[in-house]
Amino acid sequence: RCWLGESVFEAMLRAAILCAALASTSAFSAAPLLKAGSAVRSSGALSGMKMQAFWVKGDKSKAVPFLSRPEKLDGTLAGDVGFDPLGLSNYWDIKWMRESELKHGRICMLATAGILVQEFVHLPGAAFSKKVALEAWSSAPRGGMIQILVAIGLIELVSNRFAMTATDMFADPNRKPGNLGFDPLNLGTPANYAKYELSEVTHGRAAMLGFSGMIHQQIVSKQAVIDQLLHFKSVQPGVFKLGGAAASMGM
Repeated sequence: RCWLGESVFEAMLRAAILCAALASTSAFSAAPLLKAGSAVRSSGALSGMKMQAFWVKGDKSKAVPFLSRPEKLDGTLAGDVGFDPLGLSNYWDIKWMRESELKHGRICMLATAGILVQEFVHLPGAAFSKKVALEAWSSAPRGGMIQILVAIGLIELVSNRFAMTATDMFADPNRKPGNLGFDPLNLGTPANYAKYELSEVTHGRAAMLGFSGMIHQQIVSKQAVIDQLLHFKSVQPGVFKLGGAAASMGM
């Protein structure tokens, strides 16, 4: 129900904030007395989107110290700091989720480099001359984009031997997440494999955040990344304007 004079967006925003506040309080609620090492769980089935609010004495998450460490995040995977506040690892294969994280990280590392290079390096033709990545995407020939998507899909299917779901991708227990045997420079020796493995997942996470930030920066500023660094222009009200609750605060 909307308050008088309030838009539907503002009402939804209020409801979302209220739900988030109520959910966060469960992480700080006192736990009943149980034997040491036991977990406090609700009597019903845990929802996949519920906070990891059950506690394990002396075994807290490194990333979120006031929550318990998820059972499947035992530190064996590179970059594992126990961050799973929604408890997704309780319901999905941890290997499948790591495979997804690595693939998205690799794509975003390439995309981060590409979004910078394409400001200066283009294919011949006016359709490939756009500096802003979103404009370049919309101006590229549709047939070319479809070919790229089809090629990516085929590579994905063949490399995974058509096993794409969480139930069959890791039917082979010896299959390691993200390991496609691609090391043309033979950098992955037994002595430094763990180092490179951690480096990849760390840089992949940074690239996912960085690429997302660059895309949103271009939506707001209408400038390419390097171009904005060299020729910064403040956002004009007519170019981009927030609505709803943000607009009522003068933003």
